[in-house]
Order: sequence, then structure tokens, then C-alpha cells
Amino acid sequence: MFDAPTIGIIGGSGWLGRSIAQALLDKAFIPPEALVLSNRSGRNPLTGARRSQVTLTCDNQALVERCEVIILAVRPEQFAEVEIFAENRLVISLMAGVPLAEVMALTGSRQVIRAMANAAAQIGKSYTPWLAAQAVSDPQKAFAQRLFETFGGTDQVFSEGHLNYLTALVGTGPAYPALLARSLLEHALGVGLPVAIARRAVNAVVVDASQLIGPGYSVDELLQTLISYRGVTAAGLEAMIAGGFDKTIKAGLDSAASVASAMGPFVHSADTQEGPMTR
Repeated sequence: MFDAPTIGIIGGSGWLGRSIAQALLDKAFIPPEALVLSNRSGRNPLTGARRSQVTLTCDNQALVERCEVIILAVRPEQFAEVEIFAENRLVISLMAGVPLAEVMALTGSRQVIRAMANAAAQIGKSYTPWLAAQAVSDPQKAFAQRLFETFGGTDQVFSEGHLNYLTALVGTGPAYPALLARSLLEHALGVGLPVAIARRAVNAVVVDASQLIGPGYSVDELLQTLISYRGVTAAGLEAMIAGGFDKTIKAGLDSAASVASAMGPFVHSADTQEGPMTR
């Protein structure tokens, strides 16, 4: 079984490491004494009455020696500086674009999971796809699934290519909605709306109304229904589509996915758990 391991987070004071650590405590996933954070400052980034029971260190290898699960919550360009040997430990990498083979080579572990969380982990709303190397056991995979569920939704995928694409799609967090919001806001200000009203109106569209798009809801049916009304909304949608909206979105995703794939050598499915992509 793999029910109650000690978890260490390298990069524990960064936005992602801190968000995950806080979620693990807030959801009582592990007791605070079973959590170790490594950062450069040695300061505790967490909140709550039991934060003082979390172990802090500036020594990454010391963290590894104390923990059964190691979470790498650092930027890809910082990976070479981590310098750990984590043989026979479960290593969970949250680094964009760093393939399984590279994580295994630089950590000494073959029990590696690649995952891609996003900024919504801060509010418990991340969507985190993940990919397991062959040596990861079923209990370890079940544990990782439960861990990711503490800060949002999650699915296992079965190829580096799918994970790289999802890095471009969901790893960006609020970036794409923010770009849409900026465009709407600039237009609203351009026609003379007061700033406060324009901001509230845009938030009502991008943040509030978008919550109507939920699980089991057909986006195609929604759009077709709105277009069939032949009113104001239809005019706006049809003009955006005719202006190349879909083409622009596809170009952006293709570019982002290309960067994610180019950050490390492509690893074929021989190093991954075989199976269909889950939804």
C-alpha cells in the first residue's frame, strides 16, 4: 500500500508549490508533520494554525532523505540546480515540457510522474493531467490521483505528446481568458464606457456567464442555439468567426504546444503506461 507517505515539495515557496502544500493541509490529505518544504529562504510560506509543524529546509537532498514522495515544483530552467538523488522514491514533476526520461536521468528515480497543474490550484480549481513512467506502481498512481484531486480535477494520460498539448491548453491557466477579457475591455473603453463599468461588464461575461459552460454541457449546442435566435449575439458570434477567431485560437495552441514539445527530447510510449487518453 501507499497510503500515508511523507511528502516533500522542492520549490515549496513558489506559487505552485505553496498552493499545493496549502491544499494538502487544508484538505487534511496528510498531517503537517508529514510535509517537508524546501526553498532558498527557509521561510514558511503557509498559513493556518498548524503551519509550524511543517518541516522547512534549504537542502534538497535532506528533503529527499526524509520523504517517500518528492514533488518538483520548480521552473524547467532551474531543474539542473536541484541536484538530488531520489532512487526508489516517487518523483512527481510539475515542470512544463521536461520529459520523463530527463526527470529520471537527473533524479535517479524510475518511479516518475509528469503532471501539469495551473494557477487555478490557488483556488482549488486546477485541472491537472498526468503521465506515469512504467515503474510507477498502481498504488502510487492511485495516490497521485488523490493528491491532484486536493487542488482540482485530474486525468491520467498515456503519451508525452498528449501531456505536451495539454500543457499548452490548460497549463496556461487564466492566460487565454485574460487575453479575451483584455480585448473586450479595450473595445468597451473605446466606445466611451467608464472604466469601472467596463471592467464589471467584462468580468460578468468572462468570469460569471462562462460558468454556464459546465460538465455535460454541449458548447456546440449552446452556440447553435444562440446563433439561431438571429439577434445581437448571433451578429457578434458570426462576425468573430468570419474574422478568423477559430484560426487564431488554433495558431496560438499550435505555437504553445510546439514550445512545450521542444523543451526536451520526445519520449516514445515505451517509457509510459499504455492506454487510451481518459476524459
